Amino acid sequence: MALSVADRDRLNRHLEQLAEYRETELGYPVAFDIDFKPLLPYLGYSLNNVGDPFLDAHYRINSREFEREVLQFFAELSHAPKDGWWGYVTNGGTEGNLYAMYLAREMFPNGIVYFSRDSHYSVAKNLHFLGMRNIMIRSQPNGEMDYDDLRETVRIRRDAPPIIFANIGTTMTEGRDDIRLIQSILDEMAIEKRYIHSDAALCGGYAAFLDPPPAWDFADGADSIAISGHKFFAMPIPCGIVLARKRFVDRVGQSVAYIGTRDTTISGSRNGFTVMGLWYAIRSFGMEGMKQRLNKAMALADYAEERFREAGIDAKRNKGALTVVFPTPVEAVCDKWQLATAGEISHIVCMPHLRREQIDALLEDILASERDSPGMQP
Repeated sequence: MALSVADRDRLNRHLEQLAEYRETELGYPVAFDIDFKPLLPYLGYSLNNVGDPFLDAHYRINSREFEREVLQFFAELSHAPKDGWWGYVTNGGTEGNLYAMYLAREMFPNGIVYFSRDSHYSVAKNLHFLGMRNIMIRSQPNGEMDYDDLRETVRIRRDAPPIIFANIGTTMTEGRDDIRLIQSILDEMAIEKRYIHSDAALCGGYAAFLDPPPAWDFADGADSIAISGHKFFAMPIPCGIVLARKRFVDRVGQSVAYIGTRDTTISGSRNGFTVMGLWYAIRSFGMEGMKQRLNKAMALADYAEERFREAGIDAKRNKGALTVVFPTPVEAVCDKWQLATAGEISHIVCMPHLRREQIDALLEDILASERDSPGMQP
């Protein structure tokens, strides 16, 4: 059977539309600078990495060996303890965060989760799924957690183990919570039972390359880390990586006769094709290539922030961030450039594939809209 001419035309039109939309997508942390076409032959197979990636299974049409190499790369990037970590490739950052909170709940059933106001919207949803007690902590203006509020809130409830959900790059401002400082707060209260999760969806892809790097990884005190694969690593399919200390994971695994292996994951059947994409991206660029991609993106963020300020627009940016925040323009500009917007602020995320011409075109549209709006100052 073959598609009709009308259906083929429809697909072609959709591809043309996607190409147009890609040119005006500035607001979301996705990259398009890696060509994955060499992996097309793998679409002829149903790659299913069901169960534990470190164990064999009955179903052999999988990419387990590549998954282990991908996980090893991220374990080294995040200073995971040798022989003391475990992980798997997920279908996105939300699953990674859900898995981490699941581990924390199994370790500390009476624990309380503390997360900041600027945390991703899925955090509250995940905690509802898991039925976990939780308290929202205030945020600082830059999106970072208010540590004084955290200290006082935890102090009042010292009888319950704290489970800290730390943001290593908040959604709107790329604010990063300091895991070392959080550890010191818990230390000063002599709280031994604790769990700290690092939600590094975007920043986990390049945090290790920053100078100095933020306090975000296992060496800084994280017990688990979630990173997205479809952001800095340019995967065309949503996916992610979750890593955790092995002693927490050992509590939740179970053997499954049907698949002939142990399952320690959430989703069971898992996408083996995304594993191949992540492996391809990592092997194509290597550490040095990833650093160069980051340097290119940072240079563009510098350029965007400078151009906006020169134009009289109050652009702001956290140190070492790819996210440039500015007052929300008119709706037509937000819609055209697909700007992420929350209330009075919008942002662009300067990913490696973006060009200065796109920043200039956005800025010109903003300035033109202000000139056309009576009473607005450029």
